[in-house]
Order: sequence, then structure tokens, then C-alpha cells
Amino acid sequence: MSFSVGALLLCACAAFWARPPGCTGSFLANQTGPNILIMLMDDMGWGDLGVFGHPSKETPNLDQMALEGMVLPDFYTANPLCSPSRAALLTGRLPIRNGFYTTNAHARNAYTPQEIVGGIPDSELLLPELLKKAGYVNKIIGKWHLGHRPQYHPLKHGFDEWFGSPNCHFGPYDNKERPNIPVYRDQEMIGRYYEDFKIDQKTGEANLTQMYLQEALDFIEKQHLKGQPFFLYWAIDATHAPVYASKPFLGISQRGIYGDAVREIDDSVGKILAYLRQQGIAKDTFVFFTSDNGAALSSGPKEGGSNGPFLCGKHTTFEGGMREPAIAWWPGHIPAGQVSHQPGSVMDLFTTALSLAGLQPPSDRMIDGVDLSPVFLQGKVIDRPILYYRGNEMMAVRVGLYKAHYWTWSNSWAQVEQGINFCPGQNVTGVTTHDQEEHTKIPILFHLGRDPGEKYPLSVISAEYQDAMRGISATVLQHKETLIPGEPQLNMCDLAVMNWSPPGCEKLNKCLTPPPAKPWKCLWTH
Repeated sequence: MSFSVGALLLCACAAFWARPPGCTGSFLANQTGPNILIMLMDDMGWGDLGVFGHPSKETPNLDQMALEGMVLPDFYTANPLCSPSRAALLTGRLPIRNGFYTTNAHARNAYTPQEIVGGIPDSELLLPELLKKAGYVNKIIGKWHLGHRPQYHPLKHGFDEWFGSPNCHFGPYDNKERPNIPVYRDQEMIGRYYEDFKIDQKTGEANLTQMYLQEALDFIEKQHLKGQPFFLYWAIDATHAPVYASKPFLGISQRGIYGDAVREIDDSVGKILAYLRQQGIAKDTFVFFTSDNGAALSSGPKEGGSNGPFLCGKHTTFEGGMREPAIAWWPGHIPAGQVSHQPGSVMDLFTTALSLAGLQPPSDRMIDGVDLSPVFLQGKVIDRPILYYRGNEMMAVRVGLYKAHYWTWSNSWAQVEQGINFCPGQNVTGVTTHDQEEHTKIPILFHLGRDPGEKYPLSVISAEYQDAMRGISATVLQHKETLIPGEPQLNMCDLAVMNWSPPGCEKLNKCLTPPPAKPWKCLWTH
């Protein structure tokens, strides 16, 4: 179908029926695979781009990318928080399988702050490890967030190069109670945020996005000159609070500092795509743009984005926390001006990338990602469910146009009283609950085509409810019968494991003395 910006919001809530996850085929099994570039934003919402309906229309390059490629309005993360989402993308597996969850409390969002002891297990096979088999050179630029201790670093898990940080750019800290976050070049730190990589707390000025842009351009040029296929994972974090932008972009958006960051990202995406064309490798490079979770409405209004018509935001399993902006671009292969309502997931990028590289996914484990290459290249539709996990609990399931909530929870009353609200201005009685509410016997059911904002539950006595729940219940039963949870990696914390003395600190005279080890069970409040 031809692309229509005006029709996007109307189209955004259509979907299709599902088949079991993990289906795949090697689409380019007998051909040389393309370069693969995944652009993963941080806390960017579904509604932040002009092409997805934001009234500011301040993303001309991303909007042009959409015009030249395929928009996927029904694309999801695997978890409404950064670390589990990234683990799912790079393993093709739900966080409940790959270990990026906690059992310390029910349905809690857990991630990898400095004090976390765990990280991505060696038993997990990451996308760059597998792409090496097809001769790819792999680089990560930006935030890793799968464990900051050396054994968990990207170069231990298939990446050949790294410029970025293991954690968020929180700070500054005093280097006594808590160290400043290190920035790495490959295996060694080259400085710390706020000390060597400045972020102005008052103005939001930082040059990090420009650094990440130049790193991308340099890597692309180097691999192109070598005739080397590459995988570039461009995981920048400017739209995660504290939001930042470089000086030329400060104050240019009508949306404030968050909009400034979005405009700089948009400009950077435009320059990367233009460079691929300039080098003559645009037709040899598959590019996918998306985000790790919904916009952090609790950081708003100054530092939070937009989730469009959807309910709530980051941390929640309502649509605003899980549905992401998504654009696929591959000139000469993906027909221009397409909108696909294929339900997709960040986990699909794992399986799709392997297929494009002529590789099969591992057969010794459950892979949740689906190969979307027939969707991109042939306009096909693949049946599959979407599972909405929060920590160790499956909160909801989408099958076709219907979404059933088995548990509801936004965040606690205690947090709301402190001014922390994951659903500001959005109160749906019996849905946006501030206590964990179980609905496993009688799920709350929405039709996302008619009701994308999840405001009008279907009557449980209606024939529509009964018919839809029969299919959903069968999907849930199949999932739970085959689910084998991984060993939880996000249960234990210890101040002694923070970034006191990262590899390379001695060369910079930046090693710090850690406190004695005193591990405890991490407290996850939401």
C-alpha cells in the first residue's frame, strides 16, 4: 500500500492473528547478507516522530526514512524497561528466558544499575556472536546495559568494538559513596561521565550524540573500505533523563530540551543514511530504527516524550509502555512508502538479522523472535502473539486485535504520593490500578483497533469476549506449558561491584577503592 502520513494514527491499531514464536527461514541463505544497522533509542515514545503523528513535525529525516521504507505501527518491546528489552533484542528471547528479570518480588521491573551483581549469562548466544559465523564485524555505540562487570562486557559477547558506557549517564557522583559512570573504548575505560564527558546539568548541553554519530560514520567507512560486512548496534541515550543535546541543537525545538534531543537524533539519522548513499552501500545495508521502551511519562513534561494515543508509559505493560516507533529501511529491497500492521517485537530483530545474513537461529533453545524478512521484502503477514511481561509475570497477551490483561498495575500509591506517576493524567477505573490486581480468571479484554487507548473493556458476557478469549487462552496455555524460566540475574546487589576500578582506570589514574562486599537482595519498587 502507498504511504500516507495522515492515515498513520488511524492505521496504527490494526493487527493480525498469530502463530507460535520462533518461526524463521534463512531468506538470503544463498546470497551475501547485507550490512545490518540497528538504531535503538532510549525512552523514545511511539508518538515522538512526525510520521507517527507528533504535531511539532520536527523529525524530517526520520519521516523521510519512513517514506523511503516501511513503517510498523504495531511494533513492541519485550519488556517496558531498558535492560530486559536490550537483552531480549540481542538474544531473541523473552527476559524470563534469558535471565533478565528478578524474583525478589512479583512483577517488578529490574535493570542493571551500578550495584547489580549479575549480567547477561555466558549461556546466552547474542546476535553479534552468531553473525561472526557469516564474517560480520560488530560494533556497539552507546549504552550496553547488560552488566557492567568486565565478564559481561560487549567484547565478551561477540562485539569487536565498543564506544559507550555500560550504564545510564546518571550522575554526577562524588566517587566516594558512588563512582561516576565510565565510558569505554573497546575493553578499557577512557574517562567518566561528568568528569571527562561533560553533561551540563543546568542547560542539558552535552556533545555525546555528536560523538556517537562520528563513531558510526567512521566505523561504516572503515568496513566499507575493507569490503567487510558489518553489524552496527547504535544504542544512543540522549532521550533518557537527564536529557541532553549538543549546543547547536539547544533551544531549537518547541518541545523544550527533550525535543532538542529528538531533533539532534533526527539530524544524526539523516547524516548516517546520507553517508550510506554517498558510499554507495545504501542498497547493501538493512537499517531498523526503534526504541527500547515507551516514553518515560514520569520524567515529563520537560524530559519525557510522547506515547501518542496509547495508555501510560515506561514501566507499564499498557500500550504506551510497550509499543514503539519502528521504521525499516533498505533501498532497492524494501519497497518505499509501505505501512505494515504486522505485530512485531524487538526480539524479531535477532531472528531477522540472522536470516538476512544467511544463518539459522540456535536450535538448542526457545527463540521468541520471528523472522520478519518476508514482511519487509514480500509484504507478507505472519501470525504471532505479543506477550507483555513485567518482571516474572506475564501481565497481558495480544492476539490479533484483542489484548487481554491478566494482571494490571501502574505503580504504587506510595510512589504516586511522592509525585511519581507512570500514567499522569490517564486514569481508567479498574485498569490503571495502583495495586497489583489479578484478572487471571476473568481477564480484562480490549479491542485495540476500536480502542487503542485501552479505555473501554469488552463486556465479559458478550459473544465477542467469549470468542476472543478462546483463542487467547489457547495461546497462553501453550506458552506456559513450554516456559522454562532462566536463572534470574537481577536479584543481588552489592556496592562493592560498582564501577570503582574499571579496566583501564590505572592508565588514567582514575581507580577508586571499593567498599567491603556486602551483598543484599535488590529492592525493586515497581
